[in-house]
Amino acid sequence: MIDRPLTLMAVHAHPDDEATGTGGVLARYAAEGIRTVLVTCTDGGCGDGPGGVKPGDPGHDPAAVALMRRQELEGSCEVLKVSDLEMLDYADSGMMGWPSNDAPGSFWQTPVQEGAARLAELMRHYRPDVVVTYDENGFYGHPDHIQAHRITMAALEMTALTPKVYWTTMPRSMMQRFGEIMREFHEDMPEPDPAEAAAMAEIGLPDDEITTWVDTTAFSGQKFDSLAAHASQGENIFFLKMGKQRFGELMGVETFVRVLDPTGAAAPEDDLFAGLR
Repeated sequence: MIDRPLTLMAVHAHPDDEATGTGGVLARYAAEGIRTVLVTCTDGGCGDGPGGVKPGDPGHDPAAVALMRRQELEGSCEVLKVSDLEMLDYADSGMMGWPSNDAPGSFWQTPVQEGAARLAELMRHYRPDVVVTYDENGFYGHPDHIQAHRITMAALEMTALTPKVYWTTMPRSMMQRFGEIMREFHEDMPEPDPAEAAAMAEIGLPDDEITTWVDTTAFSGQKFDSLAAHASQGENIFFLKMGKQRFGELMGVETFVRVLDPTGAAAPEDDLFAGLR
């Protein structure tokens, strides 16, 4: 037990990632009086531009996209009642294999120790009791997600802090359910080729390997609204197509794997702060 306000720090790669994987816990714990700190590592400049113009297409301006996405991120944080937003502002690296992976100044090209040192300073300032980020594969192999994982784990080693540490994940049963829902909304969606299907099958974890299931049902409306705040990326945010009611029915639990825990709390658990209060 501690005698200061509890703090959650979520380290994400891009504007809108905070909503997808942790919007529920950010809203829930803010409502419980816990300080919520969001660290967003990149500027999101490889996202869609106005009118849906794609990266690399004529008229796509990464700087203008980054500014627009910053404003959307601030709107999302207002919806989720995030206490503190910190942006590292590295250049978005784009999807794995894009030329932007190799651009000077991209997050993917940033030395891990450099990014970790900046994040460690934020950790020393906020002294989080719980830290959330991605797993080693960035959940689905995005270079910026992988890099966010790397700098988070390296930053923790640079500090004397001992928070509970979690990686976002998804139960395989839910991944299968999402596949069924996507086909429901896109009846003409072709079946993935065997290699793609095998890769998709490796995303997430078997249900019995998930340590932490947090009920965020009461905050699913805020989570939906935080996703909707990223309007410029709406074409890429499948969940918005469900509508708020269906979204709430399906997205009422957020799941994590606990990788560091100084409290010795029993697992499985239903609270990121189990053992701390």
